[in-house]
Amino acid sequence: MIAAKGYAALKVHDQLAPWPFERRAVGAHDVQIEILYCGVCHSDLAQINDEWFPGIFPMVPGHEIVGRVVAVGDQVKGFKPGDLAGVGTLAGSCGKCSRCREGQEQYCAEGVVPTYNGLDKFRDNLPTYGGYSDTIVADESFAVHISEKLSLAAVAPLLCAGITTYSPLKHWKVGKGHKLAVLGLGGLGHMAVKFGLALGAEVTVLSTSPKKESDAKELGAHHFVVTTDPAQVAAVSDSFDFILDTVAAPHDFDLYLSLLKVDGVHICVGVPPEGIHVKAFSLLAGRKAIAGSATGGIKETQEMLDFCAAHNIVADIELIDIKDIHTAYERMLKGDVRYRFVIDMATL
Repeated sequence: MIAAKGYAALKVHDQLAPWPFERRAVGAHDVQIEILYCGVCHSDLAQINDEWFPGIFPMVPGHEIVGRVVAVGDQVKGFKPGDLAGVGTLAGSCGKCSRCREGQEQYCAEGVVPTYNGLDKFRDNLPTYGGYSDTIVADESFAVHISEKLSLAAVAPLLCAGITTYSPLKHWKVGKGHKLAVLGLGGLGHMAVKFGLALGAEVTVLSTSPKKESDAKELGAHHFVVTTDPAQVAAVSDSFDFILDTVAAPHDFDLYLSLLKVDGVHICVGVPPEGIHVKAFSLLAGRKAIAGSATGGIKETQEMLDFCAAHNIVADIELIDIKDIHTAYERMLKGDVRYRFVIDMATL
């Protein structure tokens, strides 16, 4: 076993605090990564607070993990000590079902093993612990390569916020000639804007906050619409081919569906607590669709990271000391971050 140290919630709703624990020894197909930075995702706080399902405690959050390989198993072929590497939301899958064989591990028929707050059911059935820690051991097939060209700290959020927005844009082939609306301008939304632009779409940001217009334009968005202004909303009725919805708060899906063209698609990547409620005619009148998308598979995550290296795309981040994690959570809930907190693990 490998001695590790991290920050953990010992029980539900607990404050994170230093916690020593053990990682598994490096197996034949494993890589051990010294964690240098870990992004802070809204889902970290949600899982500490059991907002989605009962958690496994003690819980070490964090699934936007980047660092440097320090050891590899004797059967590892894709990594060597010294390589930059990352681990995202997935730690394992069955590897045998049709979805896994097609590179869609995130939809494994047997259920994925999450990077934290899960049981490693395909290995030892022990709890998984995330990236608010100094080291992690991962199967090489669930680790990704990171380019030396990019700021490593700013790459960390790409492992969740990045792939969560890149995957649906690629799946629906969003690109040149399309009008893409990005609903919400936070950690996910700002990545959706960057990817939409890089893929050649005409990008509009939809937001309830007029104050975000300057931020949207700074990111390169072509247009901005305040969705609490009826005149602005009316002006973009029947306008968009796609809406990428990053909002995790309750919102009016019927309103946004009215902004889609015939055959338009409203793609949900946020998780509203009250679910999705829509009137049937909002879909029928225009052959419109509501779709959902989770994270991407490992092959697609590597594709996304390579795309980012080629287009010089990283997240806009604020680097924090791990002792300030709860202040960061408070600010995150208020939307007071542009656009993602990242923990400097040297402060652990």
